[in-house]
Amino acid sequence: MKVIAVGTLKPLTLEQQQYMPSEVPDTLRLYLDGTIEQFWLRENMGGTIFLMNVETVEQAKAKLGALPLTAADLLTFELMPVGPLSPLGMLIQ
Repeated sequence: MKVIAVGTLKPLTLEQQQYMPSEVPDTLRLYLDGTIEQFWLRENMGGTIFLMNVETVEQAKAKLGALPLTAADLLTFELMPVGPLSPLGMLIQ
């Protein structure tokens, strides 16, 4: 299943930036294991958008919840399951 995860990052204090040295490698691990297929930075630098390949929305929530910024309640995600545009099948019948 594909899930789009739209992350919103709270402004970080200098003290809260301590999470970044862990956040980046943890996110890259999710990319390298295929959980995150694509990722983008929101233009306003207010967060990220991930296209995820997971079994369930709950799995996406758990994987994202383990990231340091999310666990510290500094980054929140809106999760949207997505799939093929099924009505297009009517065009080939």
